[in-house]
Amino acid sequence: MKYLNPRADLTFKRVFGEHPDLVMSLLNALLPLAANQEITDIEYLPSEMVPENPLRKNSIVDVRCKDKQGRQFLVEMQMIWSPEFRQRVLFNASKAYVRQINIGEEYELLQPVYSLNLVNEIFEPELEGYYHHYQMIHVENTDKVIEGLQLIFVELPKFTPHTFSEKKMQVLWLRYLTEINEHTREVPEELMANPEVKKAVDALEVSAFTDAQLAGYEKFWDIISVEKTLYNSAIRRGMAEGLAEGLAEGMEKGLEKGMAEGMEKGLAEGLAEGLAEGRQERNIENARTMKSLNISSEVIHQVTGLPLKDIEEL
Repeated sequence: MKYLNPRADLTFKRVFGEHPDLVMSLLNALLPLAANQEITDIEYLPSEMVPENPLRKNSIVDVRCKDKQGRQFLVEMQMIWSPEFRQRVLFNASKAYVRQINIGEEYELLQPVYSLNLVNEIFEPELEGYYHHYQMIHVENTDKVIEGLQLIFVELPKFTPHTFSEKKMQVLWLRYLTEINEHTREVPEELMANPEVKKAVDALEVSAFTDAQLAGYEKFWDIISVEKTLYNSAIRRGMAEGLAEGLAEGMEKGLEKGMAEGMEKGLAEGLAEGLAEGRQERNIENARTMKSLNISSEVIHQVTGLPLKDIEEL
């Protein structure tokens, strides 16, 4: 049997956007809900929240739903992490929260909004855990909480079922999201033994999709690959430009400081001679450092003033 990857846009929305029982199971497994707060019913809502003012920004999520209590749940599968994603999550959750009541209605009608974000990259490398729960708390007394927004981020690459002791369904759903892909030929027995996860696995069978859908699926991964390449290139370019700018500024400030100190000590003549030789040596040393970081010769030339020919020969 051949399967598709559940993290793709097409498959994720099919599994969790068309099967209320499956998204309900996923939410109960991954949200920080007490035993008496578990979700027992789900009603799908439009995934796009269009603002009344056309000049305002739309907000779109993968899956949006609510239960009979009025609690709203936003679910997103994010393949590429960027620092702005946190703000987008907060924006979407905030919009869902404020749109619950109309003018003249009481604030007590507001119900919590939970935002579950499954991220396919590591974005908190300094933290050991993969589960990150954000809410509004009193800074000094963290047991004091303002109910309303609950933001949950899950770093999928950090998850390993053998090193964590979470709820059984949480482990099963995270294994489903991280272990099933195009190379899967035999699904682990533990996954197929659970009726809900088995249903989600069956929904990934290649035979269940049309040729047009499969073509769209392949295009999705092509787009992800291009976006990741562009994003990484932008990071590298930003680092290179920042390094070059920092080196230029540092060299200029260092030169000015050295001249001022030398003049104060009455060593202007010696400083002039030393600067000429030292500057050249520093320029060559800095050029070598920048070349080792794959910074272009043109940028190195602008920073150091060394001829391009000399830079190429370093």
